[in-house]
Amino acid sequence: MSHTHFNFTLGGSPLSLEKVRGILVRLEDTIIFSLIERAQFAHNPRLYQKGAFDELKAIGFEGSMLDWFLHETEAFHAKARRFTSPDEYPFTPRSSLPEPLLKAIPYPQVLYPNNVNANPTILSFYTRSIVPRITRQATLKLATQKRAAGIVGDEEYEDDGNYGSAGVLDMEVLQAVSKRVHYGKFVSEVKFTEDPAAFIPHILKPNREALGDLITKPEVEKRLLQRLRKKALVYAQDFAPDGEPQGGEAKIDVDGVVELYENYIIPLTKEVEVDYLLVRLEGLSQKEIDDLLTQKP
Repeated sequence: MSHTHFNFTLGGSPLSLEKVRGILVRLEDTIIFSLIERAQFAHNPRLYQKGAFDELKAIGFEGSMLDWFLHETEAFHAKARRFTSPDEYPFTPRSSLPEPLLKAIPYPQVLYPNNVNANPTILSFYTRSIVPRITRQATLKLATQKRAAGIVGDEEYEDDGNYGSAGVLDMEVLQAVSKRVHYGKFVSEVKFTEDPAAFIPHILKPNREALGDLITKPEVEKRLLQRLRKKALVYAQDFAPDGEPQGGEAKIDVDGVVELYENYIIPLTKEVEVDYLLVRLEGLSQKEIDDLLTQKP
């Protein structure tokens, strides 16, 4: 489970751009460290193939090993009411999860009611594009060892058999990326609340491009990627007992970490932000919309 949380019952309004940005910055650390941990194992593509394990088929589970990990873990977390929090989204369909055993926490109404959920997309791009990239070093080392043992051809690549370890780490990455992407809703709500009149005409049309322009800050994204690269360069090093970096081979492909953000996380977060804005007026009366239009920023 991601270690980055916001306590919605303490600390004032969660709809503070400063607080939301603080969460997003801390999630960078969570994601980088989780990727570094996953990068020590080979690709292990069987983890992501539906029906690849007879053991799962024997118990009637038709999904992939990672699907099973997610289902079993999220079922336990659901009992502990994890997914009642405004910033938590399961990868398992909610209809397949048990009800919480604990009494519900009376969270404040932070976000406008919506069903925007990007987890299917996150799971797809992570398993298809990110895992092969970040595990390349471990996969190539594995191939070298297998060739030395006389194993050649298709059998020499990709699979080191550490399905449990790799799958648990995959879940940690996925949950952190999901939280990061869906925090885009908080960004949208903060900006909409600050100046509803700027957004409402583009919601009513609707105009996705105009809404995207309103929430996009290129200079902020540039600084984010610069900060991310510096963090990844530092965290990917080994450190001496006195805490000084030792250099040597990086524990992860730093460019791959930056590209994950640049090509996947940032664009998908924007999609979530716009999708959220497009349903922001649903159920409101014309008078309520008119009142929002006259609200001063």
